[in-house]
Amino acid sequence: MALDRIKEVKPRTPAGKETNSLSRLFYWFRIKGKQRKQYLKDSFMKNMDNIGLNEVQAVYSGPEGQLWELIMGEQIHIGGFGSSMDLANKASIGPGLKGVDLCCCNGAGMRFLVRFRDVAHMQGVDATEKVVQQGRHLCEQEELSGKIEFFLADVCSSGLADASADFVWGEDAWCYVVDKEKLIAEAARIVKSGGIIAFTDWIEGKTVLSDTEAERFLTFMKFPNVQTLEGYSNLLSANNCEVITALDTGRFAPYIDLYLNMLNMQLTYDALKIIGFNSDLMQSMAAEMVFMQELAHTGKIAQGLFVARKK
Repeated sequence: MALDRIKEVKPRTPAGKETNSLSRLFYWFRIKGKQRKQYLKDSFMKNMDNIGLNEVQAVYSGPEGQLWELIMGEQIHIGGFGSSMDLANKASIGPGLKGVDLCCCNGAGMRFLVRFRDVAHMQGVDATEKVVQQGRHLCEQEELSGKIEFFLADVCSSGLADASADFVWGEDAWCYVVDKEKLIAEAARIVKSGGIIAFTDWIEGKTVLSDTEAERFLTFMKFPNVQTLEGYSNLLSANNCEVITALDTGRFAPYIDLYLNMLNMQLTYDALKIIGFNSDLMQSMAAEMVFMQELAHTGKIAQGLFVARKK
């Protein structure tokens, strides 16, 4: 794949000057209006122009999605139950609240919130029909359909009412969304004043990915782009939200170690069955996961956690 398909979009600071945290901060306060909006859109994010919603839908409608569920379970995010509980604790998600899960996949996050945080009602939005159907079926099986609704829609234009949710939730899924500026704006539109936006996501770590590394990582994962702690924080602030927490959970490296061990030591047959016993494909995918393992251990990719309050 040609390298010109990937671009690292850097902050538009004055020509000829290095960009560090302090200079970016000063630049942020100097710029206004459209210039600031473009800065937020482009800042600190690597992009793949040839990956979009169709590619993501193909993943979660086919064997790749089944493979992720094999090693991660229904909660297809790093850290599973413990990660969900950590995010809910940090965001003070509790009894009686009503929430929206953007990129809800099969609804495992919503079922967790209803069961273990006593949330009163959840609405989930996802653009992949197969996982929405699967989620509805699972909620019926667990007798939770009365508290959980699914909407097949673009998460950047959900159609949900303004200021209708006490909180907006997401777990390791917003990395699949092309326009993260619109996504954060949609979350801020849906949540009430004083409400919470809480999510985890795969992000670029403190050590910068090279263009070659980013291209390989994004291509394998079918991510159109990857944000940073600072990038997401800027988008939240620009949408009238106070950032309460923005941190690297530290989970990525040990969990990718776990997933590879599971595939190598226990689930090899199950994984091969999902991909039609294609050993060459299995070896190719394993090599990409080992590459991600290296990126995680060198601090180039991470799981970010964010909690923000709508002003």
